[in-house]
Amino acid sequence: MDTLFTLVAPNALALCLAIALLSGIVKGMVGFAMPMIMISGMSSVLTPDLALAGLILPTLVSNGMQALRQGPRAAWHSVVHFRVFLIVGAVMLLLSAQLVAVMPTRVLFALIGGPIVLFAAAQLLGWNGRLPGHGRVAEVVIAAFAGFIGGFSGVWGPPTVAYLTMLGTEKAEQMRVQGVIYGLGAVMLTAAHVGSGVLNGTTVWLSLALLPAAVIGMWLGGRAQDRIDQRAFRRATLAVLLIAGLNLLRRAFLA
Repeated sequence: MDTLFTLVAPNALALCLAIALLSGIVKGMVGFAMPMIMISGMSSVLTPDLALAGLILPTLVSNGMQALRQGPRAAWHSVVHFRVFLIVGAVMLLLSAQLVAVMPTRVLFALIGGPIVLFAAAQLLGWNGRLPGHGRVAEVVIAAFAGFIGGFSGVWGPPTVAYLTMLGTEKAEQMRVQGVIYGLGAVMLTAAHVGSGVLNGTTVWLSLALLPAAVIGMWLGGRAQDRIDQRAFRRATLAVLLIAGLNLLRRAFLA
Protein backbone atom coordinates (compact mmCIF):
# COMPACT_ATOMS: atom_id res chain seq x y z
CA MET A 1 0.00 0.00 0.00
CA ASP A 2 2.86 2.39 0.80
CA THR A 3 4.33 1.64 -2.63
CA LEU A 4 1.00 2.49 -4.24
CA PHE A 5 0.74 5.87 -2.53
CA THR A 6 4.28 6.76 -3.57
CA LEU A 7 3.04 6.36 -7.15
CA VAL A 8 -0.39 7.98 -6.90
CA ALA A 9 -1.87 10.56 -4.54
CA PRO A 10 -5.05 9.38 -2.74
CA ASN A 11 -7.35 11.78 -4.63
CA ALA A 12 -5.84 10.75 -7.97
CA LEU A 13 -6.24 7.08 -7.02
CA ALA A 14 -9.91 7.65 -6.18
CA LEU A 15 -10.45 9.18 -9.62
CA CYS A 16 -8.61 6.28 -11.28
CA LEU A 17 -10.81 3.78 -9.42
CA ALA A 18 -13.94 5.58 -10.64
CA ILE A 19 -12.59 5.55 -14.20
CA ALA A 20 -11.82 1.81 -13.94
CA LEU A 21 -15.37 1.16 -12.70
CA LEU A 22 -16.88 3.18 -15.56
CA SER A 23 -14.70 1.49 -18.17
CA GLY A 24 -15.74 -1.91 -16.80
CA ILE A 25 -19.43 -1.02 -17.01
CA VAL A 26 -19.07 0.10 -20.63
CA LYS A 27 -17.04 -2.97 -21.57
CA GLY A 28 -19.50 -5.26 -19.81
CA MET A 29 -22.33 -3.74 -21.85
CA VAL A 30 -20.79 -3.53 -25.35
CA GLY A 31 -17.54 -5.51 -25.18
CA PHE A 32 -14.90 -2.88 -25.88
CA ALA A 33 -13.51 0.60 -25.05
CA MET A 34 -11.96 -0.18 -21.64
CA PRO A 35 -8.40 0.84 -22.64
CA MET A 36 -9.68 3.94 -24.44
CA ILE A 37 -11.64 5.12 -21.40
CA MET A 38 -8.90 4.28 -18.92
CA ILE A 39 -5.99 5.82 -20.82
CA SER A 40 -7.98 8.95 -21.71
CA GLY A 41 -9.26 9.48 -18.17
CA MET A 42 -6.22 8.47 -16.13
CA SER A 43 -3.77 10.43 -18.29
CA SER A 44 -5.33 13.59 -16.86
CA VAL A 45 -3.85 12.77 -13.42
CA LEU A 46 -1.05 10.27 -14.19
CA THR A 47 1.91 10.16 -16.53
CA PRO A 48 1.10 8.28 -19.78
CA ASP A 49 3.39 5.34 -18.94
CA LEU A 50 1.86 4.95 -15.46
CA ALA A 51 -1.66 5.14 -16.91
CA LEU A 52 -0.68 2.45 -19.42
CA ALA A 53 0.69 0.24 -16.65
CA GLY A 54 -2.52 0.71 -14.67
CA LEU A 55 -4.79 -0.56 -17.44
CA ILE A 56 -2.80 -3.70 -18.30
CA LEU A 57 -4.13 -6.18 -15.71
CA PRO A 58 -7.76 -4.91 -15.81
CA THR A 59 -7.68 -5.28 -19.60
CA LEU A 60 -6.16 -8.76 -19.44
CA VAL A 61 -8.59 -10.11 -16.82
CA SER A 62 -11.72 -8.44 -18.25
CA ASN A 63 -11.10 -9.89 -21.70
CA GLY A 64 -10.65 -13.35 -20.21
CA MET A 65 -13.96 -12.93 -18.36
CA GLN A 66 -15.65 -11.75 -21.54
CA ALA A 67 -14.32 -14.54 -23.75
CA LEU A 68 -15.22 -17.28 -21.26
CA ARG A 69 -18.54 -15.93 -19.95
CA GLN A 70 -20.52 -18.71 -21.67
CA GLY A 71 -17.78 -21.29 -21.06
CA PRO A 72 -14.69 -22.54 -22.92
CA ARG A 73 -16.72 -24.48 -25.49
CA ALA A 74 -18.64 -21.39 -26.61
CA ALA A 75 -15.38 -19.40 -26.76
CA TRP A 76 -13.79 -22.10 -28.90
CA HIS A 77 -16.83 -22.08 -31.21
CA SER A 78 -16.32 -18.35 -31.78
CA VAL A 79 -12.61 -18.90 -32.46
CA VAL A 80 -13.45 -21.52 -35.10
CA HIS A 81 -16.24 -19.42 -36.63
CA PHE A 82 -14.01 -16.34 -36.99
CA ARG A 83 -10.71 -18.18 -37.50
CA VAL A 84 -9.98 -16.47 -40.83
CA PHE A 85 -10.46 -13.02 -39.29
CA LEU A 86 -8.21 -13.94 -36.35
CA ILE A 87 -5.42 -15.44 -38.48
CA VAL A 88 -5.38 -12.71 -41.14
CA GLY A 89 -5.58 -9.95 -38.53
CA ALA A 90 -2.73 -11.44 -36.48
CA VAL A 91 -0.46 -11.88 -39.51
CA MET A 92 -1.06 -8.32 -40.72
CA LEU A 93 -0.55 -6.94 -37.22
CA LEU A 94 2.84 -8.65 -36.94
CA LEU A 95 3.91 -7.47 -40.39
CA SER A 96 2.79 -3.86 -40.01
CA ALA A 97 4.35 -3.57 -36.56
CA GLN A 98 7.72 -3.69 -38.29
CA LEU A 99 6.84 -0.51 -40.21
CA VAL A 100 5.72 1.56 -37.23
CA ALA A 101 8.34 4.27 -37.77
CA VAL A 102 7.30 4.94 -41.38
CA MET A 103 3.89 6.60 -40.96
CA PRO A 104 3.04 9.31 -38.39
CA THR A 105 0.68 8.04 -35.68
CA ARG A 106 -1.56 11.10 -36.08
CA VAL A 107 -2.18 10.25 -39.73
CA LEU A 108 -3.16 6.72 -38.75
CA PHE A 109 -5.57 7.91 -36.08
CA ALA A 110 -7.23 10.18 -38.66
CA LEU A 111 -7.45 7.36 -41.23
CA ILE A 112 -9.08 5.07 -38.65
CA GLY A 113 -11.25 7.61 -36.85
CA GLY A 114 -12.79 9.25 -39.93
CA PRO A 115 -14.39 6.12 -41.45
CA ILE A 116 -15.43 4.84 -38.00
CA VAL A 117 -17.26 8.10 -37.18
CA LEU A 118 -18.99 8.11 -40.59
CA PHE A 119 -20.01 4.46 -40.25
CA ALA A 120 -21.35 4.76 -36.69
CA ALA A 121 -23.16 8.04 -37.37
CA ALA A 122 -24.77 6.69 -40.56
CA GLN A 123 -25.93 3.54 -38.78
CA LEU A 124 -27.37 5.53 -35.88
CA LEU A 125 -29.20 7.76 -38.36
CA GLY A 126 -30.84 4.78 -40.02
CA TRP A 127 -28.51 3.45 -42.73
CA ASN A 128 -28.67 -0.33 -42.50
CA GLY A 129 -25.50 -1.34 -44.30
CA ARG A 130 -25.17 -5.06 -43.67
CA LEU A 131 -22.78 -7.59 -45.14
CA PRO A 132 -24.63 -10.47 -46.83
CA GLY A 133 -23.82 -13.45 -44.64
CA HIS A 134 -20.33 -14.41 -43.55
CA GLY A 135 -18.54 -13.37 -46.79
CA ARG A 136 -14.92 -14.56 -46.79
CA VAL A 137 -13.68 -11.77 -49.08
CA ALA A 138 -15.07 -9.03 -46.83
CA GLU A 139 -13.78 -10.89 -43.77
CA VAL A 140 -10.24 -11.08 -45.17
CA VAL A 141 -10.21 -7.44 -46.32
CA ILE A 142 -11.49 -6.03 -43.01
CA ALA A 143 -9.28 -8.35 -40.94
CA ALA A 144 -6.26 -7.27 -42.98
CA PHE A 145 -7.16 -3.61 -42.46
CA ALA A 146 -7.78 -4.03 -38.72
CA GLY A 147 -4.53 -5.94 -38.26
CA PHE A 148 -2.55 -3.54 -40.43
CA ILE A 149 -3.60 -0.42 -38.54
CA GLY A 150 -3.38 -2.31 -35.24
CA GLY A 151 0.28 -3.06 -35.83
CA PHE A 152 0.96 0.61 -36.50
CA SER A 153 -1.10 2.18 -33.77
CA GLY A 154 -2.26 -0.45 -31.27
CA VAL A 155 -5.89 0.34 -32.23
CA TRP A 156 -7.78 -2.56 -33.82
CA GLY A 157 -10.99 -2.56 -31.84
CA PRO A 158 -13.14 -0.10 -33.82
CA PRO A 159 -12.71 -1.80 -37.25
CA THR A 160 -13.42 -5.16 -35.60
CA VAL A 161 -16.60 -3.89 -33.96
CA ALA A 162 -17.73 -2.23 -37.20
CA TYR A 163 -17.30 -5.54 -39.04
CA LEU A 164 -19.22 -7.55 -36.43
CA THR A 165 -21.98 -4.92 -36.42
CA MET A 166 -22.30 -5.02 -40.22
CA LEU A 167 -22.64 -8.80 -40.01
CA GLY A 168 -25.51 -8.36 -37.54
CA THR A 169 -23.69 -10.70 -35.13
CA GLU A 170 -25.84 -11.89 -32.22
CA LYS A 171 -24.83 -10.00 -29.09
CA ALA A 172 -23.57 -12.97 -27.04
CA GLU A 173 -21.33 -14.13 -29.88
CA GLN A 174 -20.17 -10.59 -30.61
CA MET A 175 -19.11 -10.23 -26.98
CA ARG A 176 -17.27 -13.57 -27.06
CA VAL A 177 -15.44 -12.82 -30.31
CA GLN A 178 -14.32 -9.45 -29.04
CA GLY A 179 -13.13 -11.05 -25.79
CA VAL A 180 -11.07 -13.60 -27.72
CA ILE A 181 -9.54 -11.02 -30.08
CA TYR A 182 -8.78 -8.42 -27.44
CA GLY A 183 -7.74 -11.11 -24.95
CA LEU A 184 -5.01 -12.35 -27.28
CA GLY A 185 -3.96 -8.75 -27.79
CA ALA A 186 -3.93 -8.17 -24.03
CA VAL A 187 -1.62 -11.15 -23.50
CA MET A 188 0.80 -9.70 -26.06
CA LEU A 189 0.46 -6.25 -24.48
CA THR A 190 1.24 -7.63 -21.02
CA ALA A 191 4.29 -9.53 -22.25
CA ALA A 192 5.53 -6.54 -24.24
CA HIS A 193 5.31 -4.14 -21.31
CA VAL A 194 6.82 -6.53 -18.80
CA GLY A 195 9.72 -6.56 -21.23
CA SER A 196 9.70 -2.79 -21.73
CA GLY A 197 9.63 -2.15 -17.99
CA VAL A 198 6.33 -0.23 -18.05
CA LEU A 199 4.76 -2.97 -15.92
CA ASN A 200 7.25 -3.70 -13.14
CA GLY A 201 7.41 -4.55 -9.46
CA THR A 202 6.33 -1.03 -8.54
CA THR A 203 3.72 -0.10 -11.16
CA VAL A 204 1.99 -3.49 -10.92
CA TRP A 205 0.50 -2.36 -7.59
CA LEU A 206 -1.52 0.32 -9.39
CA SER A 207 -2.76 -2.22 -11.94
CA LEU A 208 -3.73 -4.61 -9.13
CA ALA A 209 -5.50 -1.82 -7.23
CA LEU A 210 -7.63 -0.96 -10.27
CA LEU A 211 -8.52 -4.59 -11.02
CA PRO A 212 -11.42 -5.04 -8.53
CA ALA A 213 -13.15 -1.85 -9.71
CA ALA A 214 -12.85 -2.95 -13.35
CA VAL A 215 -14.18 -6.44 -12.56
CA ILE A 216 -17.13 -5.04 -10.58
CA GLY A 217 -17.86 -2.72 -13.50
CA MET A 218 -17.76 -5.67 -15.91
CA TRP A 219 -20.25 -7.54 -13.73
CA LEU A 220 -22.61 -4.55 -13.58
CA GLY A 221 -22.31 -3.94 -17.32
CA GLY A 222 -22.89 -7.62 -18.05
CA ARG A 223 -26.10 -7.61 -16.03
CA ALA A 224 -27.29 -4.56 -17.96
CA GLN A 225 -26.40 -6.23 -21.26
CA ASP A 226 -28.42 -9.32 -20.31
CA ARG A 227 -31.50 -7.10 -19.94
CA ILE A 228 -31.30 -5.30 -23.29
CA ASP A 229 -32.47 -6.72 -26.61
CA GLN A 230 -30.42 -7.03 -29.80
CA ARG A 231 -31.58 -3.67 -31.18
CA ALA A 232 -30.68 -1.78 -28.00
CA PHE A 233 -27.33 -3.61 -27.85
CA ARG A 234 -26.60 -2.60 -31.44
CA ARG A 235 -27.40 1.06 -30.77
CA ALA A 236 -25.33 1.09 -27.58
CA THR A 237 -22.42 -0.44 -29.49
CA LEU A 238 -22.71 2.16 -32.25
CA ALA A 239 -22.85 5.00 -29.72
CA VAL A 240 -19.64 3.83 -28.03
CA LEU A 241 -18.07 3.23 -31.45
CA LEU A 242 -18.91 6.81 -32.43
CA ILE A 243 -17.25 8.11 -29.25
CA ALA A 244 -14.21 5.91 -29.93
CA GLY A 245 -13.94 7.31 -33.45
CA LEU A 246 -14.24 10.89 -32.22
CA ASN A 247 -11.54 10.16 -29.64
CA LEU A 248 -9.23 8.93 -32.41
CA LEU A 249 -9.86 12.13 -34.37
CA ARG A 250 -9.11 14.13 -31.22
CA ARG A 251 -5.80 12.32 -30.88
CA ALA A 252 -5.09 12.95 -34.56
CA PHE A 253 -5.77 16.69 -34.61
CA LEU A 254 -5.73 18.00 -31.02
CA ALA A 255 -3.34 15.83 -28.98
